[in-house]
Amino acid sequence: MSQVIDNVVKRELKAGHPTVGAWLHLCSPVSAEIMGDAGFDWLLVDMEHGPGDYQTLLGQLQAMQGSRATPLVRVEWNDPAVIKRVLDLGAHGVMIPWVGNRVECEAAVHACKYPPDGIRGVAGSHRAAGFGRFTAEYWKRANTETLVIVQVETPEAVEQIDDMLQVPGVDVAFIGPADLSAALGHLGDARHPDVQDAIARIETAAKRAGVALGTISRSWDEAQALYARGYQMVTLCSDASLVAQGAAAAVAGFREDVGRVRG
Repeated sequence: MSQVIDNVVKRELKAGHPTVGAWLHLCSPVSAEIMGDAGFDWLLVDMEHGPGDYQTLLGQLQAMQGSRATPLVRVEWNDPAVIKRVLDLGAHGVMIPWVGNRVECEAAVHACKYPPDGIRGVAGSHRAAGFGRFTAEYWKRANTETLVIVQVETPEAVEQIDDMLQVPGVDVAFIGPADLSAALGHLGDARHPDVQDAIARIETAAKRAGVALGTISRSWDEAQALYARGYQMVTLCSDASLVAQGAAAAVAGFREDVGRVRG
């Protein structure tokens, strides 16, 4: 790391501004570099559903370092040991999945913060502190600069959303439409009225609490509608989806025309 943590995205969210980001699923520093150079405000390495480990995470964080993108990581679970290692590697924020109630929300925040605000283990030799070059400054800034994103994706979380978003230190309520629809009994149908009612309840609670809203989009039209509804943190795509869709589109013409002759 060439400088101490400076979370531009957190300041943008606090100011009420929209931001744009994307997922990193390929565990590749090359794709992380490409996505970073594309100009996204933030990139989110997915360690919940992605196949990566701490070494592939490190490579992606290093690749993003020269870009404007703020490096974020979705951890696999609300586990302070995992969150600690991800932050020590240099993530500027974490997304914690399946946060279902106030107690779990408090645990997520505490895992991201040094004492007295939390329980994050203290070290000065890790990458986030420049391997010891600016340890004191990192310790001073980390609690303020680290972005804490809780995923709301269960009926329990919807029921307790007002309580959850009153927890000091929660910066973003990120709606996971796939898991939420499945948990409500409508797997694959995020447009079901039950799911939409739950989403509306989360939106209202976040706006009331002054917490930024985030979610997933699958097209620019969908993203525009989300921004218009007050979302500030929207994923537009992923490195994996761009490769998969681009590859399929590239070969489609051949299969339709040349390939037909061969058949």
